[in-house]
Amino acid sequence: MKLLKDRILEDGKVVSSGILKVDSFLNHQIDGNLMMEVGKEFKKRFEYDNITKILTIEASGIAVAIMTALAFDVPMVFAKKKRPSTLIDGVLTSKIYSFTKDSYYDICLSKEFLSEKDNVLIVDDFLAHGNASLGLIDLVKEAGANVKGIGIVIEKGFQSGRQRLLEKGIKLESLAIVEALENNIIKLK
Repeated sequence: MKLLKDRILEDGKVVSSGILKVDSFLNHQIDGNLMMEVGKEFKKRFEYDNITKILTIEASGIAVAIMTALAFDVPMVFAKKKRPSTLIDGVLTSKIYSFTKDSYYDICLSKEFLSEKDNVLIVDDFLAHGNASLGLIDLVKEAGANVKGIGIVIEKGFQSGRQRLLEKGIKLESLAIVEALENNIIKLK
């Protein structure tokens, strides 16, 4: 997706060889027009998969997921990183390892929002090692729903996420793939 790639090259900042900072348009300050185009692009790439729900994890995936849900005209749901006191019964849960925080955390989602009738598209802002996506896949499977694919805005192609997801037989579409982040230079595929 040229619009996204241009924006990454223009506004992205290399923090280290593993960290790309895109908080000026993707995950702190949001460029709504860009996110609308991202949602439309995911619609094009998954339009024949009979998607009934869009799923993400809070918080950075929410903007992408809302715009994708609008493009598909289906509901968007998101997994919470902390179980709210109002979520008492019927909870789907999964444990995820965070490399950036070097710790595990639980995600949860009410069972009332996913069922065996749903065809789910998982979307997220980044793919690195694939742990968030794998945790979301667990939630979908626990609900008896179908994972139809995963849409990623920016994939770190030099990390293991793609391989881990493809080994599960999941359709994966990344809108931009970063091949390297070295010497303050962003190299895209």
